[in-house]
Amino acid sequence: MSNFSFAEWSNLLDQWGASSSSSSSNADHKPEKTIPTTTSVEKLIKEIENPLTREHALFALARNRGIRANLAPLLWNSTGTIYLLLQEITTAYRVMSSPDLLARATNNVCNALVLVQCVASHPDLKMNLIKANVPYYLYPFLEAKNKEKQYEYLRLTSLGIIGALVKVDNAEIVHFLLQSEIVPLCLRCMEVGNEISKTVATFIIQKILVQDEGLRYFCSFAERFFALTRVMGTMVDKLVEEPSSRLLKHIIRCFVRLSDCPRACDGFKISLPSKFRDATILNLIRDDPEALEWLRQLFVNIATGNRV
Repeated sequence: MSNFSFAEWSNLLDQWGASSSSSSSNADHKPEKTIPTTTSVEKLIKEIENPLTREHALFALARNRGIRANLAPLLWNSTGTIYLLLQEITTAYRVMSSPDLLARATNNVCNALVLVQCVASHPDLKMNLIKANVPYYLYPFLEAKNKEKQYEYLRLTSLGIIGALVKVDNAEIVHFLLQSEIVPLCLRCMEVGNEISKTVATFIIQKILVQDEGLRYFCSFAERFFALTRVMGTMVDKLVEEPSSRLLKHIIRCFVRLSDCPRACDGFKISLPSKFRDATILNLIRDDPEALEWLRQLFVNIATGNRV
């Protein structure tokens, strides 16, 4: 299965995140020239405690990719740091309805979110975030319907954390996310987000569907099934004008997994995107044998009702 790699996410966050060169508040910051030592990283983490040095510390820690592999344990095990990151994240709640005020808070909040994503990516620490109910802190950003860039930054970095949690198949994490109603939020991101956010949100749905509980979630209730297929169908239609082979592959993979359920195959008779047979769509994956095989398998499953 081809996944949206976290190296790509990291690059995209560097491109779309709060450290954009257009941001005046970070205009004087320069990327680190060398990889900081553990001592200097611990010093930066300590500086998060001080409101006067917090902005620089968040920026330096979030944007220096060379330290991310060892950063998560230091963040989690340092006293009060996760609390301060969550506190920084919640500062955006008060100004969510004001794009101008939100723009001022976006830099620090997005950098704090990137640091939380470091923890979410660590195999030994991601369950700690689940047990602490940290994903709930992200949901206000995923609920937003606004399309301005500051909302998109928050949407993408929040999705990056959820994506990090589900990257490695884990039934317990998927159960938590389903119970916390992550699906409607992902569907909203698939509707209002840009191409990158749509891709990450679809990836999350794909990883939820991998688990049997996730498949049952969508296939046991018609309204859930048709809500998902409607949103994915709309995305497929838009790919004709705004092509993205990466997004298309995740969409196809979701449809294929749904087709493992005979009841879903019956539903596809009225909900399968007609554009799947459109030459424009097929051209997006014509050089991708894996994606073409997924699409072929989808048609076979629907034709047989997956009852053979």
